[in-house]
Amino acid sequence: MDKSKERIRKLMSADVRMGEAYYLFSRRRGVKENELNVLYALDDGGAHTQQQIVRDWLMPKTTVNTTVKALVREGYATLLPQGGGRDKQIVLTEEGRKRAQEILRDVYAAERAAMERTCSRFSPEFVEAVGYFADCLLEELSQRGGQGAAGKGNEREEDVP
Repeated sequence: MDKSKERIRKLMSADVRMGEAYYLFSRRRGVKENELNVLYALDDGGAHTQQQIVRDWLMPKTTVNTTVKALVREGYATLLPQGGGRDKQIVLTEEGRKRAQEILRDVYAAERAAMERTCSRFSPEFVEAVGYFADCLLEELSQRGGQGAAGKGNEREEDVP
């Protein structure tokens, strides 16, 4: 196997393992993975629309919508009108912020420890490098296979008719 292909396979395997780490954490904590993901997206203190979460976190629209409805129903989030359009901003309630912190405290601690260990061994620039690789890959694959996540639709397989 050539060096480039070997590096890419290692990177893709690492990406899968990172996703698996969050998935296993959510299962052990008894939290739905999608709830963990949406709470993570909302836990920056700002208001976000569903469309922003779909775009920024590459989550299917239906998944975000279903999860947000559950958070609103359980009193963890509220929807605020945004301008004159249909899109509403999602804001965590006080109870929602408490829930997010309760769930994400261990995630943030684990991420921080993993980052410190990694940066003590490698340059902190690896984060920008991986992000750059992801952007380049999105661009390259969208040119070869249609719009994909880099295009206007941001469709996932389950969203395509």
